[in-house]
Amino acid sequence: MSDKIPPVGTLTDRVQLRRRESVAEDEGGHARIFVPLGTVWARVRSLTGRQGTNADGRAVAISHSVVLRFRSDVAPGDRIVYRGRNLDVVSAADMNGRQAYLACACSETQVTG
Repeated sequence: MSDKIPPVGTLTDRVQLRRRESVAEDEGGHARIFVPLGTVWARVRSLTGRQGTNADGRAVAISHSVVLRFRSDVAPGDRIVYRGRNLDVVSAADMNGRQAYLACACSETQVTG
């Protein structure tokens, strides 16, 4: 993940932020749901991709870098939805210590067959 401050006007991707929460199920146990936090402008870049296996099929794991205006309510375990794709936040850090931009490392898993 790059620590460079993004140039003005490069936050051109519209993304939705979602918070992971656990809710009790009627049958017992808990279910994981993602509650919308808001929609913001960001810069989303794909970094790497690798193929592997996941459960009963092949999967592709893709890592992304997402930069947005600083927010204190984004944390690992949250989700960023970009063009219908679910990017799970692995880490979120202030880019330069001035609370101007937040850099998020995200992962996405797609089952291919």
